[in-house]
Amino acid sequence: MKLFITGISTDVGKTIASSIIVEALEADYWKPIQAGDLDNSDTHKVKSRISNSKSQFYPNAYELNTPASPHLAAEIDDVTIDLKEIQEPKTNNHLVIEGAGGIFVPLNEKDTIIDLIQPDYKIIVVSRHYLGSINHTLLTIEAIQNRGFLVSGIIFSGSENKSTESLILNKTGIKCIGRIDEEPYFDQNVIKEYADLFRENLLKL
Repeated sequence: MKLFITGISTDVGKTIASSIIVEALEADYWKPIQAGDLDNSDTHKVKSRISNSKSQFYPNAYELNTPASPHLAAEIDDVTIDLKEIQEPKTNNHLVIEGAGGIFVPLNEKDTIIDLIQPDYKIIVVSRHYLGSINHTLLTIEAIQNRGFLVSGIIFSGSENKSTESLILNKTGIKCIGRIDEEPYFDQNVIKEYADLFRENLLKL
């Protein structure tokens, strides 16, 4: 499987979700575009949180120095992001691909994150609970579907909110893979516990 992990906004838990999925499937990991935090990138974070020895980690297609929207970070670095330069790594293993921010985060004057999605990707949306998250989740899912893609599953992030979760699931008919609670920290043991909880649902995608 090739699993594309996107979120309803930035800082909603995509990298934690990606870590869990990588560990659950012993999958490989690739973040095409990293903007800022190059010494402690999302690839570094995922790598530090998993405990299996099978997963491989592929270099970013673009490493940008400024923690900002990719189009701006690229401009500051005097670079133009070109989709043709973003080549998916070849692997016989499962591959987890993590986006940056939400699906309409701009990469350049024309393209956004959604333009990285390929027809054979299974899309997982990470939805964190906050005021406005229902709207952001439904908009994200509808935008993905309007491009002709299917959303394979939702991962909720944050303390349980039964009303929000049931409304989103009922309105979209999309499967819930699991929910990531508010945890004091995420280390290899915590990630492994979630991986064990999520594995069965992930294998059914």
